[in-house]
Amino acid sequence: MKALLEAGVHFGHQTRRWNPKMKPYIFTERSGIHIIDLQQTVVKLGEAYGFVRDTVANGGTVMFVGTKKQAQESVAEESTRCGMPYITQRWLGGMLTNFSTIQARLAHLAELEQRKAKGEFERLPKKEAMKLEEEIARLNRLLGGIKGITRLPDAVYIIDPHREEIAVAEARKLEIPIVALVDTNCNPDWADYPIPANDDAIRAVKLLTNKIAEAVLEGQQLRQAAAEGEAEGETVPVEAMPAVGEEMVKAEEAEAVLVEPEVAEAEEAEEEWPRR
Repeated sequence: MKALLEAGVHFGHQTRRWNPKMKPYIFTERSGIHIIDLQQTVVKLGEAYGFVRDTVANGGTVMFVGTKKQAQESVAEESTRCGMPYITQRWLGGMLTNFSTIQARLAHLAELEQRKAKGEFERLPKKEAMKLEEEIARLNRLLGGIKGITRLPDAVYIIDPHREEIAVAEARKLEIPIVALVDTNCNPDWADYPIPANDDAIRAVKLLTNKIAEAVLEGQQLRQAAAEGEAEGETVPVEAMPAVGEEMVKAEEAEAVLVEPEVAEAEEAEEEWPRR
């Protein structure tokens, strides 16, 4: 709970910008700003953690999506750490619903990089070679995070579904489960596993994205253990494990902290205050 407070996870948007469907996740209002109930955040994070862990344990992949500036670095770092595909630049329409076209663009990128590695660009006119270099850079910027993906993801983790509405619409159309950080201006119904949180603060996004990456890594460990057990002729069940890490759950149980405005004011919140 303390980590959530220090990261400014509890700061919502201005009250005039709220989505009424977020009411169950709002603790209070202070100076025209909604304060998110962090007890709800812990509960919902636990549910999302368990879902992601089990999805990966069963061989699934989770695509991380965060194109806003505050999320790009954390999404790229954490998804790379756990070996999952990610999108941090503009979401291309049809990324999911027209996946065959995206695969064709990835194949084209791989072909260009292979030609460059073989030294073919050196034998081309300078202007043509430069044009191909620029195309490689552009494709890597847009699609570099999903290189090697051969099928649709089994789930998507989205930071700010209000901003990523096209990604949300495509995932919902294909019935791909959505885990999302939802601020007070978002519609939580868009996500199967909404996590009420400040989605604009760099520290808040980093903390929560780190937890989702940890869930992925835990799922990978479970899958590996199951595979090793099968190789030895044993059946290894995928057991339920602590959802968000022992330290966070124990802190929540021990303190039962509600986010009082006075506490919020005392925390370091220079990145998040004031909210627009």
